[in-house]
Amino acid sequence: MSQANDTAQAPAKPREVMVKLQSLVNNDPHSWEDAWKAKITPWDLGEGQPPLRDILTSGEIEFPRSGRALVPGCGRGYDAACIASSLGHDTLAIDIAATAVQEGKDYLASLPPLPAGKVTYLQGDFFNFQVSDEERFDLIYDFTFFVAIPPTRRNEWGRQMRTLIKPGGYLITLIYPIDPHTPTGPPYFVRPDHYLEPLGEGWAKVVDRIPENSLQSHVGREHLVVWRRL
Repeated sequence: MSQANDTAQAPAKPREVMVKLQSLVNNDPHSWEDAWKAKITPWDLGEGQPPLRDILTSGEIEFPRSGRALVPGCGRGYDAACIASSLGHDTLAIDIAATAVQEGKDYLASLPPLPAGKVTYLQGDFFNFQVSDEERFDLIYDFTFFVAIPPTRRNEWGRQMRTLIKPGGYLITLIYPIDPHTPTGPPYFVRPDHYLEPLGEGWAKVVDRIPENSLQSHVGREHLVVWRRL
């Protein structure tokens, strides 16, 4: 066996990666930049989420074929590109980490032109993000953002969702990872009913199920809920 093989490091195990992530990320939202710089991004599997693609393209929900969408905690923006191309929405992908935003722009530049809609990246804090009533969104998509924030901020998350989604608009929550309880995070312990109190009243649940089509590592660990703003 060659010396190179003798000294090569084996890929980190998932638990080891999570420990590294939690050592980098703290209650300061800007610490996510440290994780991106260190390339500790275990949620990023290099592709978008099949349950999102399926719900957008199945016709089960009559989403508007144009409008505005928002993806908080977008990372590289695989799902933002899916929303824009599937629905023709102008999609704003926001992340607090500058490195994530730059890598997202690089990813978008590597794609063929989107058939419809466009994706715009913004470095910013979702909790400080404001728009006028006329600029509210037709769709917001949350995947691994709710579980990335400290649970003490979940009610604040809900207030922002109520503020940013226009009446008749949709919130798609792909809830992941649904794992055994742990007191540490991120990702923080989550169950589908944890979204109820933060969102409050004024929503109709139009989809609530375990996805039929998930990435292999997500099977049995995610749940799809789609809400319509009343």
